[in-house]
Amino acid sequence: MSNTEFPDDEIRHEQEFIDGLYARVDLLRGEAETSVADALAQGDKPMQARLERDILVAERSGLLAALNAVDGSLCFGRIDLADGRKHHIGRIGLREDDAERTPVLIDWRADVARPFYLATGHTPMGLRRRRHIATEGRTVTSLHDEILDLGDATRTGHEAPGGDDVLLAALNSARTGRMSDIVQTIQADQDRIIRAPHRGVLVVEGGPGTGKTAVALHRAAYLLYEHRELLARRAVLIVGPNPAFLGYIGEVLPSLGETGVLLATVGELFPGVRATAADTPEAAAVKGRAAMADVLAAVVRDRQALPDPVIAIEHDREVLMLDDGLVSVARERTRAAKLPHNVAREHFEGHILNTLTELYAERVGTDPYDGSSLLDASDLTQIRDELAENPEVWDAIDQLWPRITPRRLVADFLAEPDGYLPEEDADAIRRPVTRAWTVADVPLLDEAAELLGEDDRMARARAERERETQVAYAQGVLDVSYASRTYEFEDKEDSDPDASEVLSAHDIIDAERFAERQEEADHRSAAERAAADRTWAFGHIIVDEAQELSPMAWRLLMRRCPTRSMTLVGDPAQTAEAAGVGSWADILAPYVEDRWEHTRLGVNYRTPAEIMDLAAAVVRAEHPGFEPPSSVRSTGVRPWVRRVTDDLPGAVAKAVAELAPAEGRLAVIAPRALHRSLAAHLDGVTAGAEPDLTQAVVLLDPRQSKGLEFDSVLVVEPGAYGTSDLYVALTRATQRLGVLHTGALPRGLADME
Repeated sequence: MSNTEFPDDEIRHEQEFIDGLYARVDLLRGEAETSVADALAQGDKPMQARLERDILVAERSGLLAALNAVDGSLCFGRIDLADGRKHHIGRIGLREDDAERTPVLIDWRADVARPFYLATGHTPMGLRRRRHIATEGRTVTSLHDEILDLGDATRTGHEAPGGDDVLLAALNSARTGRMSDIVQTIQADQDRIIRAPHRGVLVVEGGPGTGKTAVALHRAAYLLYEHRELLARRAVLIVGPNPAFLGYIGEVLPSLGETGVLLATVGELFPGVRATAADTPEAAAVKGRAAMADVLAAVVRDRQALPDPVIAIEHDREVLMLDDGLVSVARERTRAAKLPHNVAREHFEGHILNTLTELYAERVGTDPYDGSSLLDASDLTQIRDELAENPEVWDAIDQLWPRITPRRLVADFLAEPDGYLPEEDADAIRRPVTRAWTVADVPLLDEAAELLGEDDRMARARAERERETQVAYAQGVLDVSYASRTYEFEDKEDSDPDASEVLSAHDIIDAERFAERQEEADHRSAAERAAADRTWAFGHIIVDEAQELSPMAWRLLMRRCPTRSMTLVGDPAQTAEAAGVGSWADILAPYVEDRWEHTRLGVNYRTPAEIMDLAAAVVRAEHPGFEPPSSVRSTGVRPWVRRVTDDLPGAVAKAVAELAPAEGRLAVIAPRALHRSLAAHLDGVTAGAEPDLTQAVVLLDPRQSKGLEFDSVLVVEPGAYGTSDLYVALTRATQRLGVLHTGALPRGLADME
């Protein structure tokens, strides 16, 4: 390329390239839609064809999802190598249809794309130039070139004096209420975390605005790319702090071409339960303690009862007495198997039936003269079978070793926790039996499910009956087919001696195989299947705001990932939940001891220096040695703090009008008790548990704002928050911050008034 080319020629060249990419994408989309439609239409083919169809549908559906997700910003960069080659970088990879499958667009996760993120003038990694391509829809709007080989005199007219222009433009752009990907602006320290090895536990610590959430999401996309076969089969779980946060990040992975990920809060990780109620901080703290595992184990053991004093069972005009001594032996033998309660019930049933058989045999089968038994083994078997048909026997077993569901066990315990906890703790968690669950209840339900297990004998018997019905139906179809063909051949045999050699369906398939072919295939994705299966083992788990999770929540998550392949993202300085563990060592020691890696992100990309200084002063007032992440930019706009003497809702409405950006989003962060009165004075704003973050103005409490960012933020009544909550609230803004208060200010804010 000569240095006499005009800038418009460069834009025209990139536009032509991108037009070609989208023509290819449109063709692929059409082919994928046709393939899916054709595959789904093949509904009644042999089993091999059915399996091939299922695979095709999954592949093509995934391709469709990826193509639809990236349609609008497919290509964002180019790297020019010292040897003259050029590679365009995009959100997905595309190849030519030639025999070599020549790359046309390089996936940002490929090794060849890594210099786009890591190369510097000091370490160019074989690059002459790095180009950032800005687009709106399918139209190229601008180019930004960085010269990495200073000895190369070629210029395009799109060079900029600052190497951070693209990053700063992204940081200063208006927010939309949804997190966008950072694939165009990944920094070197972020790239190293994104591409870290898959195995083991990686802890990513970072203060507000350091991009730790974005890094975690891009790490999920990278791992799915690098370990596609494993993780597409086992799925990746991303755990967020609340539903609003999950909605906020929900478009990031689809924009990177990845849809096979399950996003959930802890309150959504027990199938069939969605946590909608709220605990007091005291109740959440008690429920979250690791000791609750032992408490629930004791609750289960207490459900394995002894007679008080005996249970009388009438059988064949004899009354058999089960006393606590006999049942205690059966109970201890059953417990010795160390099986979950419901699974162990089958063993308990056997012990009780054997005990009752012995009691009955002594009554009716003992020689009165010498005390010898008059019954042989077959007699004892018959007696046992007859006892197994006695309803009184099963009533006794249900009383002594009942089948219990996790929901019933936890609900009953929370209604009557006395005797299992100190009085103060019992009073904190006590509540009437209700259908509404809290987030802190879900780990208890999961623990109960582990302790109880599932007695699936009835389900297996039901499935076997259904299968026998299907096989019988299939046999009937084959019999009709065979009879029809036999009748037809009898008429033709005289005229065609070879007619009897023609094979019928009866000759090449049996009823069982025929029934199997009629079974409906499960077209759900791995993430969808995982969401419905409490025992699913994920290939990798990413936890955001990990410092907030309780020890009981960690027990739940560790069960979901036996390989301990996890990425934990958080900031102990922002720990606000009373049940939060806070310390990484305390979290991980029970599961991996010291076999985990720790890395820290120290650059604040979100919060301007003026706002970060204020937030840091609040924390330093309580922790003098606190060091916040360093901000990369300054806006020149200082935050303000004002006292309100009357009409707080009216003052909030005026401040919102003052702070509202011309475009973008504003958050009012206030104590939950004020939400209704404030919402009444703010046009279009509603008070609710799950706010719509795409609205121009949104009303939140500090916990709801965790992980989110807005152009402007108004913090109301900061004295009502703890230090961690206030630190979170003050660091949500990317441009402007205001504080209104009627009461005393926390230390660190008073000097700003």
